[in-house]
Amino acid sequence: MQSYRKLAQNTKSKSAMSSVNASFFQNISIVHPEYFFIIGLSGIQQSGYYYIFLFVTYFISIIGNSVVLLIIALERTLHSPKYIGVFNLALADIGETSALIPNMMKNFLFDSQYISYNGCMANMFFVFLFSSIQSFTLVVMAYDRFVAICLPLRYHAIVNNTSMILMTLAIWAFNSFVVALMVSLINRLSFCESNLIQSYFCDHGPVFRLACNDNSMNKIMAYVISVLYIIAPMVVIVFSYLGIFLALIKITTWEGRLKALKTCVSHLLLVGIFFLPICCTYIAQVLLYLTPNARIISTSFSYAVPPVLNPIIYVLNTAEIKDIIKKMVKNRPIRENISK
Repeated sequence: MQSYRKLAQNTKSKSAMSSVNASFFQNISIVHPEYFFIIGLSGIQQSGYYYIFLFVTYFISIIGNSVVLLIIALERTLHSPKYIGVFNLALADIGETSALIPNMMKNFLFDSQYISYNGCMANMFFVFLFSSIQSFTLVVMAYDRFVAICLPLRYHAIVNNTSMILMTLAIWAFNSFVVALMVSLINRLSFCESNLIQSYFCDHGPVFRLACNDNSMNKIMAYVISVLYIIAPMVVIVFSYLGIFLALIKITTWEGRLKALKTCVSHLLLVGIFFLPICCTYIAQVLLYLTPNARIISTSFSYAVPPVLNPIIYVLNTAEIKDIIKKMVKNRPIRENISK
């Protein structure tokens, strides 16, 4: 009887160990595909026209933002906290469009939808990094306008070139860490069923949903990214402008109010161009049924358009940049005559 009990206990312990070993090997056996296939825009009729539009936006974005970078870098009068923010935004615009559109154009021109696993992770990292830099830079620029209007006498003590550079470096360091964490969590997933990404780039959501093991941490990270880079910046910007409008009410003359408000017009336009398309897409996706193609076109449009319009807005709405461009245009014929 005792030998029978010992045999039963040994059998139970062996079966328990085997189940533990099976679960252990299941946890450590992670399957990563050699390639992913990005199929987001492949089923859309007449998609060639949309690719041409993306190419034009990319060309304009690179030229426009490069001009803004050069003007701010070369003109010493623009070496101020406000234009450090503009410089950082233009740099992020170039990075975001360069991480996104050339890869899409490669898919169209060469009919090549595949991307290596490591290339996919790099694409995801850079697109999200530069997009997050854009979002946080708009918050810093709102802070600059808030201090300038609500605390004008203390503006130069609170906001100066040193503090703005430190905030900019902190943004790059923090966002690099968060986005790198988001991408690193993808590496713990196993892709054993499908490697077809229903998007126009290696988007975080469509990628982690392909996993055949537990992706709960990735879902949490997706919510954190949405709150951190969309909802929280919008809330901070709204409260900043509530404070600005309360300060404007205290100004006695309409001329003074309009003069102060005019300094915020460019930033308000940038905020609207960046956040409104994203918010409209999210709201439409919740309230209405968006087909995958409609969702892909709307989200790619919201990524591609702001970097094109941002430099145009700053050139047209900023007196300092307009004056510098006018001087450059006027001085060019004089230099040509002198050289002749």
